[in-house]
Amino acid sequence: MKTSAIKYYHGIVHKDEDSAFGVSFPDLEGCFSAADDLESVVREASDAVSLYFENNDRLIEPSSIETIRDLAKEELANGAFLILVPHIAASNTPTRINISLDSGILAAIDTAASARKLTRSAFLAQAARNEIVGR
Repeated sequence: MKTSAIKYYHGIVHKDEDSAFGVSFPDLEGCFSAADDLESVVREASDAVSLYFENNDRLIEPSSIETIRDLAKEELANGAFLILVPHIAASNTPTRINISLDSGILAAIDTAASARKLTRSAFLAQAARNEIVGR
């Protein structure tokens, strides 16, 4: 059975006065994240979820929004809020694809990839991941 390459986990965002935004994940025991500003919350949370799965081989299905709301009702009543955090499951299996790009875009990609010491493929994969997780 083929599973989705991307799953969305619910994060509970907490913010106390004079503190960073903290994110906890009811489905992912021990997975936490923090961000200094609201714009960075999803990015930092996504990094935490990726790291969690690098260190945990178990497949964990995300709970429904209803279940999460029930688990977090007290926190939500006290000002916390929910976010969806994407996780892209790595298969570690390279797949050759054929795509068409404008030659100017391709030249810009190659220049940017070279400046970052990345291959074209690695650069495109990183750019796609950043776009999916909202960086």
